[in-house]
Amino acid sequence: MSDTRIVLSGLWVALMLTYLLGDVLRIFAGDFEPGKLARGFQATQATWLLIAVIMLIPIVMVVLNLTLAYPAIRWANIIVAILVVVFNLFGLPYKGAYDNFLIIVSFVFNALTVWYAWNWVA
Repeated sequence: MSDTRIVLSGLWVALMLTYLLGDVLRIFAGDFEPGKLARGFQATQATWLLIAVIMLIPIVMVVLNLTLAYPAIRWANIIVAILVVVFNLFGLPYKGAYDNFLIIVSFVFNALTVWYAWNWVA
């Protein structure tokens, strides 16, 4: 197995843990109201399903990095990482300084993902 596949998998794991850290800090900081999302938006079951799908993206990318053939996985990493950044840009700025810091960290992980995938030569 190529080292690049492992590095890319690790970057997706780091991204997922960064998102989860933000969620945990948001709970402990009291920056949320149960059942509601940012700006007081009342979440529905469809909303929670969409959130679950979005949060599964890094997990699926780990599995794909370990199983999908090159060059398809190279392009999947580039495209998905860019789409995740674009999606996260719509949420800026966040309420807490820690949230804004963590989203910047996630942008770094995504940039590294694109860089490693772009420079990947099988």
